Amino acid sequence: MVGAVVLAAGAASRFGSPKQRLFLPRVLAALDTSVVEDLVVVAGAHQLEAGVRVAYCADWERGPGASLRCGVGALVEGVEAAVVVLADGPELDTRAVERVIEAWRGGAGVRLAATYDGANRSHPVLLDHSAWSEIPDAGARALPVTLVPCTDLRPPGDVDTR
Repeated sequence: MVGAVVLAAGAASRFGSPKQRLFLPRVLAALDTSVVEDLVVVAGAHQLEAGVRVAYCADWERGPGASLRCGVGALVEGVEAAVVVLADGPELDTRAVERVIEAWRGGAGVRLAATYDGANRSHPVLLDHSAWSEIPDAGARALPVTLVPCTDLRPPGDVDTR
């Protein structure tokens, strides 16, 4: 079983308001049409109502890894891997989610990330359950990954300013 963790705990200080509330519905819509079987949104700096399970991360200020650890810890028992996406990635393509899951199921690795230019990692990221204990405070970006080509797809974006 594959779950999904949506990271939405940040303060959004560069944006100037809780951007999670603006972009989260589009991210959730993309995940809703995917094969993920469990879903949790991680909140921290701002209260969120998402229509799905929300896990509050009291340690969100420690970094994205703290939020990610809260998220994977909130997934239901039996989840074997977690797809990780950002709440401020409003152009998330369901096909990218499916590709990283298919690559994982095909044995491509335990830490995977989509690439839209063939060289740089992006989201979604997939972490096999065996990699969850490795998550540092810097988050999944500090872990080595196998890149999954999504060069024919639009990147999800990472909105930091208006």
